Amino acid sequence: MSAVLPAAACEEGFLANRLEQLFGDCFAARWRTLLVGGAREPFYQPAPNHDGFHLLYYRLDYFASALHEVAHWCIAGAERRQLPDFGYWYEPDGRNAAQQRAFEAVEYKPQALEWFFSRACGYRFRLSSDNLAAPADENTAFALRVLEQARHWADAGLPTRAGLFFASLSEAFGTGLQADALVFELEELR
Repeated sequence: MSAVLPAAACEEGFLANRLEQLFGDCFAARWRTLLVGGAREPFYQPAPNHDGFHLLYYRLDYFASALHEVAHWCIAGAERRQLPDFGYWYEPDGRNAAQQRAFEAVEYKPQALEWFFSRACGYRFRLSSDNLAAPADENTAFALRVLEQARHWADAGLPTRAGLFFASLSEAFGTGLQADALVFELEELR
């Protein structure tokens, strides 16, 4: 489990603890899951027992980290939600090409969903290949996968939990956006 650190500076108006409250309002009762900031690294900890709460940690008090971790949780199925960190692995920056492809195969859906959540809040989304060593053309391929997934969800609808959170964000941040009315463009990812 990650250690808790002091709060870092946040962008004005985008306080991550606000996301914690909204997440709790949406998911604490039914899915027994809480969003918790202050971690050195993001991490998902399943409940230790049937009566406990699952804990979804995000980095420090970073708004974008909270949105991203919620996106992972909204996509994770029931079995993955019983595994620490959803059963994922993490390779640090400097991944080789095969490791980067494996990362992107897991990350394009959460990043597409994070893009929806960012829009619902009026917050700027930033695509992350999480690998400074990746060639620019690989980043473009990843951006296209994220774009394709975002467009798919705009047409087909968001996964259930993601739709609930999107609607909550849209209302709480006053954007009034509807997920099926959003248009996504590649230029936004540059």
